[in-house]
Amino acid sequence: MVRRKIEIKKIENSVKRRGTYSKRRQGLFKKAKEINVLCDAKVSVVIVHSPTKMIEFCSPNTTLATQVQSYQDISRTKLWDAKHEDLSKEIDRVDNENRNLQIRLRHLNGEDFKSLQLPELIDLEDTLETGLRRVKNQKMEVFNKIVQHDQDLEDENKLLRYMLVRN
Repeated sequence: MVRRKIEIKKIENSVKRRGTYSKRRQGLFKKAKEINVLCDAKVSVVIVHSPTKMIEFCSPNTTLATQVQSYQDISRTKLWDAKHEDLSKEIDRVDNENRNLQIRLRHLNGEDFKSLQLPELIDLEDTLETGLRRVKNQKMEVFNKIVQHDQDLEDENKLLRYMLVRN
């Protein structure tokens, strides 16, 4: 059977398209692996099939990140522009802040005091005392509301008893 040359255009039938995609993807990865083995070349292939599906192949003993870095070094092309660099710095800053807040929360929960120095312990004590005062104040507000509500119910009860006796 003779292979016929096919016209390269989008396959409209989705079932045939998926089958062709799968076969050609396997063939592409096979060729990438062959180039890696035969020529000792570092090969990386990234296929973005849809907004949610990405498949990658990298030669053994390498990663996509190292391949991208090598590409940038050799071609002097910056794939990671200033905007992305700023985002990366912001992510690092937020991660660091998150770590610090987790440590602070452990301290507030009474854990991991050994790493604290005297000024930090004094600051923590002040923070806890302030928090305790706020809790006590809130407790008193709630208590006073309950007492007031109880008083209102007693007054209403007296009024109802008076009206009942009067009638």
